[in-house]
Amino acid sequence: MFGGSGFYSFLEDVEQIQLDTPYGSPSAPATVGEVGGRRVAFIPRHGVKHELPPHRVPYRANVWAMKEMGVRRIIGPCAVGSLQPHVKPGHFVVCDQLVDRTRSRDDTFYDGPETTHISFADPYCPTMRQVTVQRAEEQGISVHPRGTVVVIQGPRFSTRAESQWFARQGWEVINMTQYPEAALAR
Repeated sequence: MFGGSGFYSFLEDVEQIQLDTPYGSPSAPATVGEVGGRRVAFIPRHGVKHELPPHRVPYRANVWAMKEMGVRRIIGPCAVGSLQPHVKPGHFVVCDQLVDRTRSRDDTFYDGPETTHISFADPYCPTMRQVTVQRAEEQGISVHPRGTVVVIQGPRFSTRAESQWFARQGWEVINMTQYPEAALAR
């Protein structure tokens, strides 16, 4: 799991694992522990002290480290801003699409000489999306079962004109970290 600093306080029986990858060190050592009887790994994407801005997160190192630890599915919750009136503060949006408005972020493991093309038509895992929506509904959490996130470069927020443009496109939320994280995990 990738997420905000401090999530590891929810883990039981934790172990810190320092990894090095072909892409450098991840944002922080991985914290491995248990949640509800399941073994999980967690890396705070912005670092332990939230010191890495969105354009400096070592996305490739983070995803590679998870793979190296044997992680098969990655959950990447994140803070977002709403672009639509029906998406209210406190609601969860389980996105099924994204629009990339970032630039100059390393977004592939295939820099050559091998060339590989990855399908990104459906950027998020349909199985994990379904489970997330189902569990949220069971818990009475306000959840939107689909949505599009527009990912901006950061660390600056969008201008009013940009936000109005994104809203007119019908996109639900705005964020700074879902790309290239989702593409690399895919």
